[in-house]
Amino acid sequence: MKRGEFFMGTRGPKAGSGGRPKKPITEKIADGNPGKRKLTVIDFKDSAADLEGQDMPKPSEFLSAKQKDGSQLCAAEIYKNTWEWLSIRGCATLISPQLIERYAMASARWIQCESVTSELGFLAKHPTTGAAIQSPYVAIADKYMTQANRLWSEIYGIVRENCTSEYTGANPQDDVMERLLRARKGK
Repeated sequence: MKRGEFFMGTRGPKAGSGGRPKKPITEKIADGNPGKRKLTVIDFKDSAADLEGQDMPKPSEFLSAKQKDGSQLCAAEIYKNTWEWLSIRGCATLISPQLIERYAMASARWIQCESVTSELGFLAKHPTTGAAIQSPYVAIADKYMTQANRLWSEIYGIVRENCTSEYTGANPQDDVMERLLRARKGK
């Protein structure tokens, strides 16, 4: 390397790591396509013959596994509700079943931890000192809730960017909250 000469890094910024978030396609259409680029509109109405009769992928067995306390895990029900919501909006084929399974499992585990917290309380006894400490189920529930919210944001982002029909209103994330409240009432 000669004096005064320097080399820049070759990696540069990562794609998608900054800048403005993508604008939903419905907003681009409503604004009259201000960038004047060709918009990629996924219109499932034209290819309805290809999609007709497409069944929901069968949820994995572990989503409805029997739990240690004898109860049934509700992840399969969350999976079905999410799939139906995506199917109504015509975006079910854009999202992998594994992503929906991960979301359903995280949501079901969050509900399960919240139920245990409601049953046992927020405090636990420290194993060596005997002092009161935060119940470990509170921290576990928080982690599952964070994971479920992150996965839902990923799913919802795909729907928002690709769906030309109405995607607002009741969604599976709202259903999870209702299920949590029902679990706390013991129904």
